[in-house]
Parts: sequence; structure tokens; C-alpha cells
Amino acid sequence: MTDIALSCHGLVKRFADVVAVGGLDLEVRGGECFGLLGPNGAGKTTTVEIFEGLLEPTAGEVRVLGCAWGRGDDRALRSRLGIQLQETRFPEKLRTREIVDLFASFYPTGTGGAAALAAVGLEEKAGAFVRALSGGQKQRLSLACALVGDPEVLFLDEPTTGLDPASRRQLWDVVELFKARGRTVLLTTHYMEEASRLCDRVAVVDHGKLLALGTPSELIASLGAEHVVEVEVDGDLRDEELLALPGVERVVRRDASVRLTVEAVHLAVPPLLALLAAQGRAPRRLATHHATLEDVFLHLAGRSLEGS
Repeated sequence: MTDIALSCHGLVKRFADVVAVGGLDLEVRGGECFGLLGPNGAGKTTTVEIFEGLLEPTAGEVRVLGCAWGRGDDRALRSRLGIQLQETRFPEKLRTREIVDLFASFYPTGTGGAAALAAVGLEEKAGAFVRALSGGQKQRLSLACALVGDPEVLFLDEPTTGLDPASRRQLWDVVELFKARGRTVLLTTHYMEEASRLCDRVAVVDHGKLLALGTPSELIASLGAEHVVEVEVDGDLRDEELLALPGVERVVRRDASVRLTVEAVHLAVPPLLALLAAQGRAPRRLATHHATLEDVFLHLAGRSLEGS
């Protein structure tokens, strides 16, 4: 599918004097998983809630499956969407199958409650009370409720926050199967591994503005090298002496550490250690890793994704 499933142009959302989204332009293609990546306060959830029809924009144009909210049959449009909110609370004294059957009743057609529970691996918990479910199982239940209407577009807002790695990967499998059917996913996340695995394209946003857009591999390649050397030392290191080291492409400072984007670790680290030794210093900490979307964000925004 190549049609545009979601789009916004000049999207602005203000809350009193606070600009949550400041002129955002995005297009999400049908059949892709599109990620919104950024820290808390970046405007991700606000943008998603505008697409979902839960918030009205202050300015700009928004289209969802070719339709605009408030200019047609909003109820029919909602029946084509599946939404998993950042946090969902279900009545503790209802059973799992009762919850998903309730959500199924909101849609004119769909997969049915039993099929939705099976899709997220909760069929054995169909008779369990919500209060007996683990955190990961409750997250999968909320995903089942989003899938029960067999949506064309699935909105996932931080779907795996707080989950253990095994539960997180179970949800990833469900999302990948949904996308394999040619459906569209709009995902917000803090997790670099999640974005890299699930997303065809990623928009890096901060303070309600678009910083970069592309595939995860394209964004990482934009750094100019594929490895990062992170070093902490007493005192200051000058950018010019670091950039003079073999294979160093970029220097980014983060709190007490310095991150060097390098072409090859084995070519950059020995000269770095020799430079420190010549100055009578030794690193308090030295670590290396392959460049990630976290490094892309740090380069673009000058702070980490965990920053506020």
C-alpha cells in the first residue's frame, strides 16, 4: 500500500501559553509502521490524540484515512481505528473476556473477542478477573481491545512502557503480524530497540517540532559513522583535539561525558588514550557501542531521550 493513511500539515496545538505542537508536517503511508520518537514533553502524545480525534488542533490540517474530523461521519471513521492509550485502566472485577467483548460491541464488524484474545496470547486468561492479570497481561488486554474491531490504522502510545523484556517482545510480535496484513501503525516510543525493530520510518520530534525523518538506518547513517566512543575524564577535552583523532566524525557532550562518533573503534581508541596519557590523565569511564537512534537524537537535540 502506498496511499497516505495519516497526514498533518502546519499542525499546531497550544494549551494556554504552552505550545505542545509547533507547525508539524507528517505523512504516514498506508501499510507502514511509523514511529514518533522523542522524550517526554516532545508533543508525541498530543499529536497522536489529534489524529485520534480526541483533541482539536489549534491550527493546521489533519487527515485520517482521507477524512477530516468534524466534517463527516466521525463515528464511521472511529470504527476504522484501533487505539491503545498510554495507560488504560479496566474494572478490576470484570473478566478478561467480558472486557474484550464489551469493546467488540462498539464496532459494527471485527475479529470478535475470542480472536482478539488469541492474537495477543491471552486465550488461556479469558476467564480470569482483570485484577489477577500481570502488568504485561493488562497491556496485552488493552492491545486486544484496540485490535477487536479489525482496524485499518492502529495507534500505539508508549505501548510497552514499564514492561519486562519478554512482555515487550510479545507485543512486538503482535504488532508485526498486524502490519504484515497491510495495516498501518502509528507508534510513539522511548525505546530505541523498539523503534528500530518495528518502524519502517521514524520522525524525531522535540518541543513539538520535527528534527529529522527517515528510516532508522538512514537516520543512523546521517551521523557519518557507525560507532560511538563515550569517555569521561577529569577536566575538559577540547573539540578540536578530539576531531583531530583518526576516524572521529562528530563530538557531542552529554553531562560529564563526551561522545565521539567514529568510523572504527580500534583506530580511534588508542590515539584517544595516548592523548589523555600525554596530558597526564586517565579516563574514569570508557565505553563503546554501535550508533543508535539515541545517538541521533542526542546529536540533533543536544540532550538524551530520557531528558525532560
